[in-house]
Order: sequence, then C-alpha cells, then structure tokens
Amino acid sequence: MTGVNGPVEDLTGRRRLVVVTGASSGIGLAAAVRLACRGDQVALVGRDPARLQAAAERVRENSGERPELFRADFAILDDVRRLAEQLRATYDRIDVLANNAGAIALQRLTTVDGFEMSIQANHLAPFLLTNLLADRVDRVVVTASGAHRFGALDPDDLNAPLRGYRSTIAYGTSKQANVLFTVEAARRWPNMSVYSFHPGVVRTRFGNDSRLVAIGMRFMPFRSPEKGAETLVWLANQDRARLVDGGYYVDRRLRRPYRKAADPHLAARLWEASAKAVGIGD
Repeated sequence: MTGVNGPVEDLTGRRRLVVVTGASSGIGLAAAVRLACRGDQVALVGRDPARLQAAAERVRENSGERPELFRADFAILDDVRRLAEQLRATYDRIDVLANNAGAIALQRLTTVDGFEMSIQANHLAPFLLTNLLADRVDRVVVTASGAHRFGALDPDDLNAPLRGYRSTIAYGTSKQANVLFTVEAARRWPNMSVYSFHPGVVRTRFGNDSRLVAIGMRFMPFRSPEKGAETLVWLANQDRARLVDGGYYVDRRLRRPYRKAADPHLAARLWEASAKAVGIGD
C-alpha cells in the first residue's frame, strides 16, 4: 500500500476495490470521493438512478476516474439479491464492503417483504448482501450510530417496532442490530475483518419527508458528510493489526457500545433470526 495520496494497492500490486452502499449522497458519497482520491477503485451503490449518476460525476471530477454504478433499493430484498449477483459477476474480490446505506422512517412503514422499513433497510438488507458476498469480501465497515442506545431489539419479533410506532425506537433498534451484526460476524468469519462506527450527527438527506427535521438539518450545527465519513475511510484503510475485529469506533477510537449492542448471545440470536427472515442458511 502506498502513501496517503498515492494509489492504494494490495501486496500483489492490484488496486483495492471498495464497494460503497448508500453512495448517492451524504456519508457514502463523501467516503467514495475520499477513497477514490486515495487511489482506490470504487463502486457506488444507490437507489435513485439520477442521483447515482450525479454522484459518479462528483467522484470523477475529484479523482479523475468514473466509478462503476449499481442500482438497488434496500427496501426490496430481491433488489439486494440481484445486486449481489451483479457484484459477483463483475468482481472476483471485494477488498472493502462499506455497508453504509440506510433509512429512517418517520412514519410506520412496511416493506414489500413484510418488514418494518428501518430494520430492513438498515440491517436485513446489508446482512443479506454481506452473506451473499462473504466468500470474496476481505473487510466490512458498517455505518452504525450512537442511536443504538434507543434500541429495543427482540430477535423473536423483528417487526415489534411497528406496534405503537416511534421512529427513534425503530431507528435505534436497527442501529443496535448493526452493532450486534458486527460482533457476530467477527465470530463467524475469522478470516474477514468487520468493524462498525458512529459517524456523529451528520447533515444528510435523512428526514427529508419531515419539514421540521429538514429545517433542523439545515440550521443546526451538525457535522458535514465529509466529517462523518472520516472514520469510515480510516477503518477502510487502517492496518488491521491496529484494529479490534468486531469493534465499534467513534472518531477513529475504539469505544464500548451500550451493553444491549454488545451481548454475544443476543448477537447470535439476531443472526439466526435474520438468516431465517431473508431466507438463507444461518
């Protein structure tokens, strides 16, 4: 691997490939730009074709290279399955999978697959994608959140937040699942490095359906997407010997998540429930 601004290569001299989900805007786009400028080959995954094209142009303008684009809506599990097939057909190795795509549902929403929107978009979809690509991924970085402290995960009922719906609980539960996924993935896949991180409170497109939230995102002192992406980029590039597999990071430092997101027994139960929910072997 060469210097900070030079090409990033593995020990064979091959450029690293980084797949970034949720790359059309916000943290994902900021990370993709930064990684491409470092010399990584980046592939962008997004839901909206027009915004995905605009993101690709921004990456090209900053790095000089146009990234590969893949469209997928994480609210549709069949889209995730097609995405995995496309990535497998295109790449024989993925050095870093940045599971960054996510959503916050301000109202009670159920996906076409029958799951509460937040738990599917933020956990079940990336869980499925990572499992379908696990044999060719070297490192996974998961965009979690300090909001996991609001989580109330019940592996026996992933749709529990739909009853008496509160967006903060649903979102927090999905982020609790992100951290638990990281814990269990590190145990199950010892040859893969897996980390999660809290990006801070970032000004993104989250909550655009709410006028109040949109106003707050515009005027409150939130972090920029570039600042929020710093730990993602750092985890994607840091020597794994200096990181803790399954660790949860905040501002490039290892932190202890709330107990509800670090319980290995709960993590194992969530994995089994998630595997059943998306129709794969556990």
